[in-house]
Amino acid sequence: MRFLHLADLHIGKSLGEFHLIEDQKYILDQILGIARDCSADGVLIAGDVYDRPVPSEEAVKVFDHFIRSLADMGVQVFVISGNHDSDERLNFGSSLFEAKGVYICGKYNGSLYRREFEDEYGKIDVFLLPFVKASQVRHFFPDKKINSYEEAVRAILEETKMDPDRRNLLVAHQFVAGKERDPLLAGSESPGVKQVGLVERIGAGCFDGFDYVALGHIHSPQQVGREGIRYGGSPLKYSLSEAGSRKSVSVVTLEEKGSLDIRPVQLNPLRDLRHLKGTMRQLLDRAKPDASERDLIYATLTEEEPIDDVMGIFRQYYPNTVRIDYDNARTRELEQGEVPAAAEKQTFSELIGDFYRMIYGCGISEEEMAVMKDAAREAGVADETD
Repeated sequence: MRFLHLADLHIGKSLGEFHLIEDQKYILDQILGIARDCSADGVLIAGDVYDRPVPSEEAVKVFDHFIRSLADMGVQVFVISGNHDSDERLNFGSSLFEAKGVYICGKYNGSLYRREFEDEYGKIDVFLLPFVKASQVRHFFPDKKINSYEEAVRAILEETKMDPDRRNLLVAHQFVAGKERDPLLAGSESPGVKQVGLVERIGAGCFDGFDYVALGHIHSPQQVGREGIRYGGSPLKYSLSEAGSRKSVSVVTLEEKGSLDIRPVQLNPLRDLRHLKGTMRQLLDRAKPDASERDLIYATLTEEEPIDDVMGIFRQYYPNTVRIDYDNARTRELEQGEVPAAAEKQTFSELIGDFYRMIYGCGISEEEMAVMKDAAREAGVADETD
């Protein structure tokens, strides 16, 4: 059987004030073409279908069109929830969708969701494991010690009956790491993963019984440990950390037991996301009307002093600029761990003013500063005299 491995669609996502729904329609239509061209039997969607638990009406319509188009082509669709999804909302109507070959598992209910299929090489079992936390799984196994993500996943798999002679495929959405190193981080999940560290980390050895594990959660496509455990990656660039990457979709072919072929197919976005770095003059001189007017831009300026109305000036040349920051002596000093010392010398107003100027490229207004002070006083981080 041949599958397309997708993950982290994040339908409905925006970058700053720029909505990506048209970019997402474009790339999903491109994926439909790939599924058609490679005669895919199934499409695996490994979580984070939407960017937020309550997706917009337009985001739901986009996903509806995508899975309906696959079903009309006779392609089986396997979907799990990710940490950005609402498990209950994603599960809605799932029993009806199965009649059309669309299998959705948005919520773990005490047993691993399984669907059996057969081709000329024999039986194949597809298991769906939505995003789970230890607290969710502990309820179903009160006699097991479950305090971490790994213990939760191991408990689920220990209670799952698998036929080792069949080809077994798992779709999951977790932070999985190999024995020697963690996966290469990129995307909106990176900061959270770094913070939770070992709490969220699951060893790849948990999945030794599976011929292929289709993972979601990390936005860079890559294998984890052995070849048969892989992150599909997001179909679009959703953060500055992804600006230099190339997106692809994995075409996975399982023939006889032990045979596995993984072929990446490059995706070409409607708009690229680029990171530019240099002085204002250098970057403006470098602007090219064709690409500059279309692409989404993150800019890092190397001037030592902030430029007034920098965003307004920059968007005359790069209309789709998402964010501008600075790389200079001051920002490097802050990055090197001297933030507390620098902060002690500044008032609350000065700190907020610097932060606002770094993000927006202009000074904060008196009205906006008043709102920030009120919020800080309520939170107990600023006094009345500041």
